[in-house]
Amino acid sequence: MVSISASGQKAERPFPKDSIENDTIEKLYMIIEGDSVPREMIDLEEVVLLRKLKFNSNNDRKRYLILRRKTRKVYPYAKLASERLVDLNSRLDQIKSKRARKKYTKIVQNYIEEEFSAELKKLTRTEGQILVKLIHRQTGVTTYDLVKDLKSGWRAFWYNTTASMFDISLKEEYHPETNQEDFLIEDILQRSFRDNILERQDTALDFEYLDLSDKWNNNTSLKKSS
Repeated sequence: MVSISASGQKAERPFPKDSIENDTIEKLYMIIEGDSVPREMIDLEEVVLLRKLKFNSNNDRKRYLILRRKTRKVYPYAKLASERLVDLNSRLDQIKSKRARKKYTKIVQNYIEEEFSAELKKLTRTEGQILVKLIHRQTGVTTYDLVKDLKSGWRAFWYNTTASMFDISLKEEYHPETNQEDFLIEDILQRSFRDNILERQDTALDFEYLDLSDKWNNNTSLKKSS
């Protein structure tokens, strides 16, 4: 179900169009405030109405609320990682010298580590794993491969081995189409985008939330009602 709204636009007055030859055809036009061109239609922003969540038990509800808190906490880091990666690749495309490219990559590496390290140390194990999944959602690349590309294969292996000690896999991927928890994370993101709690950033992966919502609609652990 889709609703539409026209925020920030005022319709001042409709007026009929002149008759054409012998046929009297009247059309309503609108003058939009700040626009001198008459229009038959107004471009409206499409708003998706999400299904209301219905939980089968208090435990399901608590699980969702805990997951929501953790997802909202770590999503900004995944979004930032994606933005830094896009910026890095864009700038590297403009640098011709191999030496200059290496130097710039080193600067970005150090910056990202300094920017992330202090905050990431504060994350719990589950928050860290959600972050790893969201980085894959935002970039289309696993955290392991990102580290491997920026550093060395050995450094990536070391990071993954160390993370595994805390039950975190840097190779973890995001699959809301097959993994229920990933779908719940996606559901949390979409609702947070809608409510302007999180800033929307499109996923780099190939899936449609509304299609997934229909698929998981009859799940025995978490049901939705229209």
